[in-house]
Amino acid sequence: MDLCPCESGTPYESCCQPLIEGRQSAPTAEALMRARYTAYARCEIPFLRASLTEEQGADFSEEETRRWAESSEWQGLEIVRREAGTTEDEVGEVEFVARFREKNGEEEHVHHERALFAKVAGEWLYAGFVPTKGQTVRRETPKIGRNDPCPCGSGKKYKKCCGA
Repeated sequence: MDLCPCESGTPYESCCQPLIEGRQSAPTAEALMRARYTAYARCEIPFLRASLTEEQGADFSEEETRRWAESSEWQGLEIVRREAGTTEDEVGEVEFVARFREKNGEEEHVHHERALFAKVAGEWLYAGFVPTKGQTVRRETPKIGRNDPCPCGSGKKYKKCCGA
């Protein structure tokens, strides 16, 4: 049994595969979001194109999308929150965090997005995103002022040394 990459805990065959193969429509915006993540993980590029609104599809590059999907190891999907997007709705929003690593790299990347979805002719489609605000940075050490001594030990002011 092959678990679905979308981390629903169910087998791929009964989760995202029917949506990706076009045998079933996504019942909710979240279901489409999960299927799109799975399509990236399994390099199902035609589904990614087919699940876009006309406006979003205008600048879709199959070649660039395939290159990114194939060069990445998909580490996991976390649904942060969902707003509307049920079977009764016409629009919805799904905030998610997708983690991936470039196949030749060691650094894990985090893609955090508030994705917008719309029902077009009864089908959920990806309609864009709302930019997420940056996370608050908490310093573990005090901030170095421009006129403070440089922490490298040179004896110069920070602004004349490493802060230049």
